Amino acid sequence: MAGARTDHVPPDTLDGPPEPRRPSWAEDPPDPPYPDDAPDLSDLPAPDDRSDEPLLVARSAEGDEEAFAVLVQRHAPTLIRLATRLLGGRTEAEDAVQEAFISAWRRLPQFQGRSSFATWMYRIVTNRCLNVLRRSATTAPLEAAGDVQAPEHTVSPPRIAEARDAVRELREALGLLSAEQRACWVLRELDGCSYEFIAEAVGISQEAVRARVFRARRCLTRVMGDWR
Repeated sequence: MAGARTDHVPPDTLDGPPEPRRPSWAEDPPDPPYPDDAPDLSDLPAPDDRSDEPLLVARSAEGDEEAFAVLVQRHAPTLIRLATRLLGGRTEAEDAVQEAFISAWRRLPQFQGRSSFATWMYRIVTNRCLNVLRRSATTAPLEAAGDVQAPEHTVSPPRIAEARDAVRELREALGLLSAEQRACWVLRELDGCSYEFIAEAVGISQEAVRARVFRARRCLTRVMGDWR
């Protein structure tokens, strides 16, 4: 039929049932697969009540767009925060997270549930942000490294200005790190992830993660020495 497009079908699905209907925004060519057997993110903030999540994931895998919309709404804030810390800009972060959800939507039928949905999404977002950073000639400043929040009635304006200067210096210092150092430092120091999970997310050994975190800390300590 004229105008019809043929999407790539993984070999292991050729003999299976027809793929469930996908929304138009999820019909781009697939990316490389993201395994779902990473260590679970036990150190993520505990959800209020997500006992319904396995059911939502199962329904989404069957093509239920409303169930997937609930997952997107539930996890997007945390993932955008992660992507903003890694990429340094809100717009770039939102684009990366949107692409990550598109990738997840296409791959949910192959999701085995060996890790949580949150862990799986963390891996996809981290991988996408790393690809962006590696393609960039320079690393963007980390706008979400920290926020200066001080009540004016308890902290003087000079102290507030000084704190903001320190945050700006930190952002600039993070721009000196390599993509992997930046990702390892953010995941470890800002998100509190385990070395095991970071290794899975970044695609390197735990020893390499420890080395990159150490080098990142040393670089930041040297650059930020005046603020210690």
